[in-house]
Amino acid sequence: MNTQRPYIFLFKITLFSFILSVLPFNEIILDVSPFWMLLLYTYWLVYFPAKGSLFIALILGSLLDILQGDILGQNALALILASIFINNVKQSFRVSNLSTQQVYVFTSSGIYLTFYFLTHLLMHGINVNYYLLLAPLTGAILWPVVRFSLAKCRHQ
Repeated sequence: MNTQRPYIFLFKITLFSFILSVLPFNEIILDVSPFWMLLLYTYWLVYFPAKGSLFIALILGSLLDILQGDILGQNALALILASIFINNVKQSFRVSNLSTQQVYVFTSSGIYLTFYFLTHLLMHGINVNYYLLLAPLTGAILWPVVRFSLAKCRHQ
């Protein structure tokens, strides 16, 4: 992929993220699976120069809310706040080793999960699925696979 066209690459990984988000799996697997949009968008934020990243996070989060049938703004708010964290550590993220990058991904997934839970708690009350607490861990574990796969796609 030509690095001169970051928005085309974003469009492709967004479509891939939407496909991964709606695949029919067992309920436990769906709850434990990472936040795909956050993982792929994190790669794009770190390795592509772009302007308006928070606005893009708002649009992507809103599209994800519509696709999953969630409260409008729930994923958008969580994605924006996780993106702010990634933007703050972007320079360090880029030059860090893989295990440090996994810590950054775990932290951003934790931020995402926190605000996702808070919004869910305010709207629906205490109706928590505890398997969802493993999503940041699976995101951090799968980060090397995502990073190397997208790096291969980027340089084709």
